[in-house]
Amino acid sequence: MLGEQERVHMGRRIIDALMTEDDSHAVEVLDAQRLLTHVLVHETASWITGERPAADPADPPRFLVRVTVPASWRKEASSYFIRTITEVLAATEQQAGRDGARLFQAPHAIVLVNGISEGGVGLHGQAMGSLELTELISRPYRDRHDAETHASAPGRDAGLLIDPVCGMSVRLEDSPLTLVHEGKLYAFCHGMCRRSFADEHGVPLAGP
Repeated sequence: MLGEQERVHMGRRIIDALMTEDDSHAVEVLDAQRLLTHVLVHETASWITGERPAADPADPPRFLVRVTVPASWRKEASSYFIRTITEVLAATEQQAGRDGARLFQAPHAIVLVNGISEGGVGLHGQAMGSLELTELISRPYRDRHDAETHASAPGRDAGLLIDPVCGMSVRLEDSPLTLVHEGKLYAFCHGMCRRSFADEHGVPLAGP
């Protein structure tokens, strides 16, 4: 069994690890994502495993983690969620004086990434799809930064652009997701960012 402080610290570590402030996304986007990120820790009354001979899942503690994301994000995000959350759980176990490495060697931590169908997420009293969620979490960044500053321009590194929707650095050689608007080239980290930009600026979508 985990103590109260262990549960709280573990939950905070999971959020901090998933929302690391690096060059992946703008701080405004990460802050908006934090508002939508919740960790609930439950201690089960009965937990039976299929091991033979029978084992007590509480000694050492076992973990079953369910992560819920929009279905269109699931495939791309699964590896990141599974690796990051398992690392946090292992660090929590290590700090408690238990063997955290076992989580990578035995089925003591199972992470399930569940995709919610379009319109299956409710916020602000309304159903939201992937595009609406992208708009919601990127709006604080977009309101503070003019997309014009992210377009290709003379003297800039032609191979690196900033996604005007989420602020992520995108290498053109790694991503086919681009649009030309008013003669300027924009690059995007994800199809949803590209679609959101196209909708806002009235740019017809063609290709990927």
